[in-house]
Amino acid sequence: MQNQSQEILAVIIIGGILALLLVLFVVGILFLYQKRQHNHEQEMQRLKEEYDQELLRSQLEMQEKTLKTISQELHDNIGQMLSVVKLSMASVRLDKDHPAKATVDSSKEILNKAIVDLSNLTKSLHTDRISQIGLEQAIEFEVNTIKRTGLVDIDFRNPTTDYHQSIDGQTSIFLFRMFQEILNNTLKHSKASHVFISIDFTSDKNFFLQIKDNGVGFNVEEKQNKPSSSGGVGLKSMKNRAKLIGAKFLIDSKEGKGTSVTIILPLEKDPESSVLWR
Repeated sequence: MQNQSQEILAVIIIGGILALLLVLFVVGILFLYQKRQHNHEQEMQRLKEEYDQELLRSQLEMQEKTLKTISQELHDNIGQMLSVVKLSMASVRLDKDHPAKATVDSSKEILNKAIVDLSNLTKSLHTDRISQIGLEQAIEFEVNTIKRTGLVDIDFRNPTTDYHQSIDGQTSIFLFRMFQEILNNTLKHSKASHVFISIDFTSDKNFFLQIKDNGVGFNVEEKQNKPSSSGGVGLKSMKNRAKLIGAKFLIDSKEGKGTSVTIILPLEKDPESSVLWR
């Protein structure tokens, strides 16, 4: 009887051990499955981000080529036609008392302004010029162009440090296009009367660009969560563009309290960091 009890106890113990091993096996399988699932999701997310960045990179390359072509066409065709018209009008000599003199003089002034505006536009669009003169001068030129329109009061501050040579040509182009987009959005949507623009080279070897306005502002979180068709794609696109060159894109805005946009680019980049062009 005692032997039978011992056998039953042994069976129970062995059965318990087997049951425990089975549970541990099932738990281990589930753990490995979840880990593989998690790794798979991470890999898919990484591939999606790489695909999105490559797509954006291609779009930017095409955009720059298009802008360069437009700039060249404006300069070579429309610019030359306006110059011919200017020469033709300059050859017109009218007496002070001629009834058409005031009209002709006014037309000459308008034509001169159109030629200057067209020249400024082609300079802003032309990629090679941005690389040649550097980011600092390109931004300053754009600011002065806006100032002349009288659309908004602009306070522009930049250091005397020749830091733009530390930023390669392609990255300078990219930063300048971002600056143009931010400034354009400010002029179109902020209803601001004053814009403060600052560029700097900080002691921790970062390039710093900030655009602040006293406009109506907006809810950043609400804007970011909007679908692309409702305008939410703008901020996401800007953040993705900043990510491509390893920069931080920071935006602070509140309704009725204006907007501040800051771009910070480390000038000594990690070899593993994202780059705009490959």
